[in-house]
Amino acid sequence: MPLPLDNQLCFTLYATSMAINRMYKPMLDEMGITYPQYLVLNALGEADGMSVGSIAHRLALESSTITPLVKRMEQAGLVTRQRSQADERLVQVDLTPSGRALLVQCNCLNETLIERSGMKLAELQALNRQIQTLRDALNRGQATDA
Repeated sequence: MPLPLDNQLCFTLYATSMAINRMYKPMLDEMGITYPQYLVLNALGEADGMSVGSIAHRLALESSTITPLVKRMEQAGLVTRQRSQADERLVQVDLTPSGRALLVQCNCLNETLIERSGMKLAELQALNRQIQTLRDALNRGQATDA
């Protein structure tokens, strides 16, 4: 007999992710971006000038998923794209001043998460580190299975 859903970590993480996305959606809609675009903004906030492939790797997505997102973000004036001069196969993505301003505005999502969670920032950070440790262990396991 399988465990009840509420006793399965996979379901708890999935349902929590869905709850966070539902909470973020009205704020992201107001900013005119999607959740995946929010993630791209944040990746570029960590290291501006990343290649499409590097963004995809950072977000654990395929380059073919990132390319249309970045194109829409470029049309919205949030990023620029240009071929790398060192390697023409690579497309480098940079935040525009508008993209940087929107990234700063996105901080309201984190503030809302802290507020609505009823948890202290340190508690959320500790939980995040535990989940990252689990993710990394599972990814290492996949690498050895391949």
